[in-house]
This record gives sequence, C-alpha cells and structure tokens, in this order.
Amino acid sequence: MSNWPAWLPLRKDLSQMSVYGAPQVAADAQLNTNENPYAPSKELVAAIGAAVTKVSANLNRYPDREASTLRGKLASFINELSGTKFSETNIWAANGSNEIIQSLYLAFGSGKAIGFTPSYSMHPLIAQVTAVTWEAGKRKADFTIDMPSALAQIQKGTSLVFLTTPNNPTGTALSIDDLNSFAAATAKVGALLVVDEAYAEFSPLQSAVTLIEEFPHLVVCRTMSKAFAMAGARLGYLVANPSVIEAMHLVRLPYHLSSITQAVAEVALDFRKELLGTVAELKAGREWLSSELVKLGLTVVPSAANFILFTGFTITPAALWQKILDRGALIRDVGLPQHLRVTVGTQEENQIFIDALRAALAE
Repeated sequence: MSNWPAWLPLRKDLSQMSVYGAPQVAADAQLNTNENPYAPSKELVAAIGAAVTKVSANLNRYPDREASTLRGKLASFINELSGTKFSETNIWAANGSNEIIQSLYLAFGSGKAIGFTPSYSMHPLIAQVTAVTWEAGKRKADFTIDMPSALAQIQKGTSLVFLTTPNNPTGTALSIDDLNSFAAATAKVGALLVVDEAYAEFSPLQSAVTLIEEFPHLVVCRTMSKAFAMAGARLGYLVANPSVIEAMHLVRLPYHLSSITQAVAEVALDFRKELLGTVAELKAGREWLSSELVKLGLTVVPSAANFILFTGFTITPAALWQKILDRGALIRDVGLPQHLRVTVGTQEENQIFIDALRAALAE
C-alpha cells in the first residue's frame, strides 16, 4: 500500500516499503518457498498431538520463559552434526529465524550493517524496519563473493556483517576458509559476524558453528523450517557465545516462545532421524532437476541448498513464471534479471515442473 491515509502516523521511512511475501496461489506443485515437501509421518503427528495435549492443560500459565528443555535439545543436535560442545547457554530460540535477525539488529545495530547481494531479502528489510543503516556489497557475476573486495568493505563503523550460506536465492555457499577470513576481518573492527545457515543441512560444507569457540563474535542463525520440514511450527534458533545470548535477552519480548511451539519443536528434535532422512532424497532431486534444466538448454547456478536458480530463457521471468503456473507449477520470481528459482520437491512435483517448463519454452 502506497497511499496511506493522512491520519495514520506511519514512519516516513516505512511508507514506501513493500510487504515481504511470496504469492500464495493454488498449484499442483508448490515449489516457490523452499519448504520441505514431505509431510510429517502419522507417528510424528501423533507424538506432536500428545505433546500439545499435555501442555494445553496448562495454557492458563505462561510458557517457560527460557525454553530450557528446547535449547538443550537444540544444542545436542548441533553437537551431533558438527562435533561441538555447546550447551543450553549457547542457544537462543525464537519464532523463526526472522525474529532472530530482528533481535540481532535491535541489540547490536549501533553502526551500519553489511550484506552481499543478491542474498536473503529480509536482511535489508528488517534493517530498515529497525532503523539500522544497510550497506549492500555486491557479488560477482557468478553470484560468488569477491573476497578481497568484500573484506575491504568491513571498516570501522560496521556493527553487523551478514553472510548467507548456502545463499538464498542463489544456492552458492562459502567455504570454512572464507568464513574464517570474514571472522578475522570483523574482529578487527569490533563487528558481529552473522552467518545465516537456514539451508546448512543440504550443504556438504563445514558449518560456521565450528568457529565460534575461536571467534566469540561469530553467531550462526539456523531454522527448523527447511530440512526439518517444520515451516508451520515457526522455530528458528541462534548458536553463539553465551554473552551474545545474554544480550539477546535484553531485546526479547516477554514469553515470546509459546508453550505449544516449544512442545512441537522438542518432539521434532526427538524425531530428527526420521525428519532429516528426507535430506538425501532432496539432494538427489536437486541433482535430477539440475540435469533436466541443462537438457532444456538452460544454465543452472550450482546449489548447495534445496532450490535451484536458473537462467538462459529468452522471455521475461514474469512471463515464463506465469506460463509455468498456468501448467500447474508454482515457482519463484526473485527479482533477478533473467533468472527464476525453483524449490526441490517430490519427484512427482519435480516432474510436473519440468513438463510445465518444457511446454512453456516450446511456445
């Protein structure tokens, strides 16, 4: 909305903003929001139902403000993945990783924030909402980061540096050596390095959590929305030095994480072997989709996530997006010139998309 009523005292810097969100329309293959396409099993649904029933008997009381049980289980999960030794004191949980990002801005946004675009569009959006100055560094033509140029941009006056790996919307990822270089550069200027790892479970690369002990100013955002197939639960979490976690408590809202959300996430972590069992299937689907896109004469950006950015078509992205949707597949126009992004779905959904794309290109 651009024509706000005169009586509404909306901040001027927000009046021209657009609301974030992907189109929510019906389609045979929903491949636009990087969700995990596999629904929870009957056993998991039953376990979640039992847990919710149990906590519902006490919904007249506030939830555990510290989410202690959940944070402990998240620490154990990260330790299993990366061989670390984190505890509850290294974890902060919130309503999706976006609340984590917003809280980081509120707690540490005293100077400018830097990110390297194209990247996750909520980073600059939340910066604007929280009145933090955002500086957009650029990526190379292949969407990788120009390390010398990027490191040179991290100067005095920077308080937050955002890296997304694997990067959304491109799927490109940073090596542990590159992350180490960023950590050293941010330490020199007293900035916090925020590594957004929403898609880390799909990547073969070493996680940035392994650097936190050496670099206490490095923090890692994770989510249960993607690999864990819990997008509807809205659970994100931060892995960081305990001092960072304590600072986050200064800006959190009281009792911000409901008893039901905590219960659902705890059960999901208990079923993590089952839930993460779909990751291998999605990786295989990613390779199949990439191969099929190349067969159609298109160019694929190498991806370490559960989505693929592609180009090489001659009509506009908006026109091709609509043609594909008309044939039953919903993908994402991310606003990059001559690029579209498709989420890896089930094999049936992937086939629907490829068939729709082939027909659209043949018109």
